[in-house]
Amino acid sequence: MDVDLRDLRYLIAVAEEANFTRAAARVFVSQPALSKQIRALERRLGFELFERTPRGVTLTPQGAELLPTAREMLERWDRAYPRAQAIGRPRTLVVGMQTAVGRDLQRRAISRFRAAAPDWTVSLRLVGWSDPTAGLADASSDVGIVWLPIPLDGLRTRVLRRESRGVMLPEGHPLADHATVAFTDLLDEPFVALPRAAGPLRDHWLAIDARDGHPVRVGAEASGADETFEAIVSGLGVALVAAGNADLYRRPGLVFRPVDGLEPAELAVAWRGDDTRSATALFVDCLTGP
Repeated sequence: MDVDLRDLRYLIAVAEEANFTRAAARVFVSQPALSKQIRALERRLGFELFERTPRGVTLTPQGAELLPTAREMLERWDRAYPRAQAIGRPRTLVVGMQTAVGRDLQRRAISRFRAAAPDWTVSLRLVGWSDPTAGLADASSDVGIVWLPIPLDGLRTRVLRRESRGVMLPEGHPLADHATVAFTDLLDEPFVALPRAAGPLRDHWLAIDARDGHPVRVGAEASGADETFEAIVSGLGVALVAAGNADLYRRPGLVFRPVDGLEPAELAVAWRGDDTRSATALFVDCLTGP
């Protein structure tokens, strides 16, 4: 009976979350797709892995027997793959980003890194918002510059900036002439949301923590900055952005205003905890050093 690594990841996520919706957000797929994949795996195995109840899911005895081995196999693979990937390839460090970072962070870090490790090169890649790990989840990036929270176990992070959250509005919006906007005035506004696969990061930029149970109106979903701001200009909704991004995203038809009543956003560098290469540690230090 053959299984693939995706099967193991799905099994572990559902077992640990005891909930298909939370597990789906953790592995960046939709809940129906995850349920379908688990059902297909159960058919191939010839027995059920989970008991499904209205309150969630629990492992069957067969699932509990397989879980430790699944964890061990996946952990061993995740340790070996980055090492194998580095063998025989150019000494390149891949840095994943979800949007333009600005703030003079990557320019300064790359300059320092090149000076300290002249035999290495840095490759920057843009990753869609459906992967809030910026490529770390599938090891297509070595380092990620990300917004917290980041929904993946086994990653290490260091905060680079803490910045207040503001709102991007279309010109002509009734709140656009306010110097500062209270978040309570935005509760009934439609928002342009990140994809559902972004999980906790989607919730952060919808400010779920500040709504006290007030429902969110989602006017549109967007997988990148250009889609977001096109949706705002088109009147489909508003969006929260970090104050440091206001100048980066300045364009005709948009107005940025500070927002009162929100906790700050945290921009961080992230890397896999089992990546012990000196080049990775060096680049992180180059980003976070004075």
